[in-house]
Amino acid sequence: MEMPRPNPAVLARKARVVERLQAVLPAQAVIHEESETRAYECDALTAYRCAPMVAVLPATTAEVSAVLRICHEEGVPVVPRGSGTSLAGGALPTADCVILGVARMNGVIETDYDNRFIRVQTGRTNLSVTGAVEEDGFFYAPDPSSQLACAIAGNIAMNSGGAHCLKYGVTTNNLMGVTMVMMDGEIVEIGGTYLDAGGLDLLGVICGSEGQLGVVTEATLRILHKPEGARPVLMGFDDNEVAGACVSDIIKAGVLPVAIEFMDRPCIEATEAFAHAGYPMCEALLIVEVEGSDDEIDHQLALIMEIAQRHNPVELRQSKSAEESAAIWLGRKSAFGAMGQMGDYMCLDGTIPVSSLPHVLRRIGEMSKEYGLRVGNVFHAGDGNMHPLILFDANKPGDLELCEAFGADILKLCVEVGGCLTGEHGVGIEKRDLMHVQYAAADLEAQMAVKDVFDPQWLLNPAKVFPLDASESRRQVAIAAE
Repeated sequence: MEMPRPNPAVLARKARVVERLQAVLPAQAVIHEESETRAYECDALTAYRCAPMVAVLPATTAEVSAVLRICHEEGVPVVPRGSGTSLAGGALPTADCVILGVARMNGVIETDYDNRFIRVQTGRTNLSVTGAVEEDGFFYAPDPSSQLACAIAGNIAMNSGGAHCLKYGVTTNNLMGVTMVMMDGEIVEIGGTYLDAGGLDLLGVICGSEGQLGVVTEATLRILHKPEGARPVLMGFDDNEVAGACVSDIIKAGVLPVAIEFMDRPCIEATEAFAHAGYPMCEALLIVEVEGSDDEIDHQLALIMEIAQRHNPVELRQSKSAEESAAIWLGRKSAFGAMGQMGDYMCLDGTIPVSSLPHVLRRIGEMSKEYGLRVGNVFHAGDGNMHPLILFDANKPGDLELCEAFGADILKLCVEVGGCLTGEHGVGIEKRDLMHVQYAAADLEAQMAVKDVFDPQWLLNPAKVFPLDASESRRQVAIAAE
């Protein structure tokens, strides 16, 4: 992935920029020695690395405002960073940028159970939001697989989902309001303490904007009452397409599970060796979970199991205890880490209509043979959010490029069948040069015009989301106008 050349004028101002940043932040919050900035040279897309010029760790919205004001005045690009778990290179630095990490901003500001919201600083991890309210019978619904580590800031930037998004929606469906700092340091409040605030839907613009428009420092999130109970059922099939057809039939029947998760044989084998969840060794595995009262659960699972029986499963197993349920989900939540035992891999994120699952799975299998690279499929099947894991050898010359070409063809396939390039990982650098596959030139121009309004100097999160030639053209115009 090509990255823009650093601006030599900005690099020449490094000492002055560091001095100004140290005047508004504690000394330990400004990281500028090359040996220390390397800790921020990449996110979870580790194939690409570039140490930033400086990294800063503010602790308050006011400190973020002061940092951005300085960077704006000095013409320094800023890359916002949550926990660095982006799989699309969303927090990849440039050599002339300031990384603005929100890891120290992890507090709970307000909890309101009557109105069902919690307000947090956005450096707080996803799982710890539920941790703050679960003893009182509430939870925060979006649950990415990286929820133990990923920050709310990144969840908002990428509009993250998770296994339970089929029923509860993704981040945008659970985000009520934000405090955001503009590139010039102005602090704005968007949304409020209830969903669908009046006026323009600026919250919908911010969620999923990948750090292109501002730095979100505080978020008001919807919390929900815990369901009475939940129970998963494990289904094994001897064919990927048959499993995909089963998912499609469950959705068509009008049943709304809280989650439908898919894993194929490579993922099953890796996960079972790692987590020992008791998964059957078959070609495809579905985890379908429903929730509610005991009667509701029994009724829904009866319908789901009846549908599954029509597809001749090799195994059909209902959880009978909380321990069995935990083991089933431990396996799924461990899948991405477990696949790492098999070698290097690139995790994709395309979304397709559920009815296209059998066709797309078949084509991925065919392309796997054509490219000579193995693929493990694990994804949120209920809403068609696919996560093919392409295995390659990072030490073998040409293998990364082959993997990327394979991944591009998979994402193009997703668009061809009526889907889109990303469901929850975002565009970052990984898919930016594929944006023309999904969007016409006029569509991209309209999106870039929105960024022009929020960030006219194009200083926020450079080289992401938009095709590099288009974003660089705008950035160079801004530099020339300085």
